[in-house]
Amino acid sequence: MKKVTFKSILTLSLLFSIGIANAQNEQKNGYQIGAIVSDFNLKNVDDRLVSMFSLTEIKGYILIFTCNTCPYAKMYEDRIIALDAKYKPLGYPVIAINSNDPTQSAGDNFAEMKKRAKAKKFGFPYLLDETQNVAKAYGATRTPEVYVVTKSDSGLKLAYSGAIDDNHKDANAAEKKYVETAMAEIMAGSKVQTIFTKAIGCGIKWKS
Repeated sequence: MKKVTFKSILTLSLLFSIGIANAQNEQKNGYQIGAIVSDFNLKNVDDRLVSMFSLTEIKGYILIFTCNTCPYAKMYEDRIIALDAKYKPLGYPVIAINSNDPTQSAGDNFAEMKKRAKAKKFGFPYLLDETQNVAKAYGATRTPEVYVVTKSDSGLKLAYSGAIDDNHKDANAAEKKYVETAMAEIMAGSKVQTIFTKAIGCGIKWKS
């Protein structure tokens, strides 16, 4: 058995503390919970530009940064489709955004996005964040990563950010469905209790 020394314990404690700090600091990047978010104007897979403010009969959006190629994103695709089917009739449609740099991830170019949306029969916009400015504004770092925004008198306000649930492998085995819980609280007029969770997935492929 490997001998455990005071030095090794101290090192592990330091790494653990850094990990906690990094997880906490991750929320500080981009929009904070309660912030009014800016609109965007991004190209959809149908070649039309989509703006959040172009739709008037909505109560908010479930924005999801995702992509074609990430294994985690693929595992969540059916759940993203289900979220849209459940909440779009209630005024909270899904908008999916791909911010990956296609020069680093060829499978995430616009032509492949069109193919993926058609193959999966997406009923929601799948937008290209070509400049990556939208991902940077939100502080998105992973795929998939969710941002729930709700309409207020001041504009669209960020209410929740993070993961869809706590089991990327199996939707049926998920014990905590973060987005659904937040949506239930929002629609009940209650305060969202869990406003931030750590998104688990592939890192967004940033431009050099």
